[in-house]
Amino acid sequence: MPDRLLRPTSTPPPRASLRVQLFLPLLGFLVPSAVIGYGFVLPRSGAGGINELSVGFGATLVGAAVTYAVGVLAALRR
Repeated sequence: MPDRLLRPTSTPPPRASLRVQLFLPLLGFLVPSAVIGYGFVLPRSGAGGINELSVGFGATLVGAAVTYAVGVLAALRR
């Protein structure tokens, strides 16, 4: 069994529906984070509107999304 895990095998590329399913956890992270961050936390902290904190929080969400997407696509290519 360990040999089979380490040995590369040729597998067909995943279907489009599988690729969509792989990105559902990303949406499950981004949507609540944006709603909580921009809807509750930032406005109540006095940082409402567009400023360094809101832009930085948005950049963090974008960075997380890019990192996740690059990781999933790299794993699919392997």
